[in-house]
Amino acid sequence: MILRNIRWPAPDRVPTVGAVITPAAAGLATGLSLIVAIGAQNAFVLRQGLRRSHVGPVVAVCALSDAVLIAAGVAGIGTLVDRAGWVVEVVRWLGVAFLLWYAASSLRRARHPESLAPRNGNDSEALGGVLARTVALTWLNPHVYLDTVLLIGSIAAAHDGGSEAGRWWFGAGAVLGSIVWFCGLGFGARLLAPLLARPRAWQVLEVAIAVTMVAVAVKLATG
Repeated sequence: MILRNIRWPAPDRVPTVGAVITPAAAGLATGLSLIVAIGAQNAFVLRQGLRRSHVGPVVAVCALSDAVLIAAGVAGIGTLVDRAGWVVEVVRWLGVAFLLWYAASSLRRARHPESLAPRNGNDSEALGGVLARTVALTWLNPHVYLDTVLLIGSIAAAHDGGSEAGRWWFGAGAVLGSIVWFCGLGFGARLLAPLLARPRAWQVLEVAIAVTMVAVAVKLATG
């Protein structure tokens, strides 16, 4: 049975402060170390933040997705992901195709660079399209399942401290790290807008995003 592989929290006593802070701090550090890297998702969040385009919904989708994946890893679902090799393979090639398409889109935008002047709430991008791209960049990446679910799950298991609650405090710390990172990246990106207000700077940014997408696609395709 699938449910037998999932370890649900069943705290048997009130945890001490140390039993909460230690695994939570470890989870926070682990979560940040895994997520603070130049990748397709982070490049997209940065771009939306610079454009001030639907930043709140994008940050919310990314953080919520991470929370779901981290919870799955802590619950022990990583063992199921490890066995479903064909599912990971399908996701891998879908991700490669999407990343290459997005890279081509960035290069097309680079041919007509835009100024990053404040939009005063007027956004030309449709929310539905932005959210669809956010979901695709997040979930069509097999490393999300292999790294976040499996790795977080295995590290969390080492922080039980003899109690199921320890693993979940570790997961809570990792989720907090994700929220802090995406909020800082998305909402803090506007601080860079003055440096990227010129069309040429925006053009360079779009090319850099395209290169990042291609690099991630190649990495996925080559395993």
